[in-house]
Amino acid sequence: VQLQASGGGLVQPGGSLRLSCAGSGFTLDLYAIGWFRQALGREREFVAAIRRGRGSTVAQSVKGRFTISGDIAKNTIDLQMNTLKPEDTAIYYCSASASSLITSSLYVPRYWDTWGQGTLVTVSS
Repeated sequence: VQLQASGGGLVQPGGSLRLSCAGSGFTLDLYAIGWFRQALGREREFVAAIRRGRGSTVAQSVKGRFTISGDIAKNTIDLQMNTLKPEDTAIYYCSASASSLITSSLYVPRYWDTWGQGTLVTVSS
C-alpha cells in the first residue's frame, strides 16, 4: 500500500495548483483519503478529506478555495487549490485510512494509517 503525491511547485499569490495523490496496492475509493500540510516550524494540519459515501470535508482555512475530488478510473484523489495565499506555503501530504473515520478524527494525523512522501507548494511573488 503506497501513496504518491505530485503537482507541487512555485506559484504566485492568487494562482492555482492541482495536487494529485495516486494509490498503488489498493483501491482509493475504499478508503478515506485526506490531504494535510505542514509549514516550516509548524505542526501538520488537516486540509481536506473525502470518504466513500460521506462526501468531502474541507478545513475552514481553505474552504471556498480548495476542492478535493476523486477519479476512480485513475485511482487518484486530487486537491484543486485556487486563490493561493503565501500562508498556504507548506509540504502537502496525502494520507489514507482503512477505518471509517468520524469527522472529528479526520483532523488528527495519528488516525491516518498511510502517508505519501509529500509535495512542496510555495506561494510567493
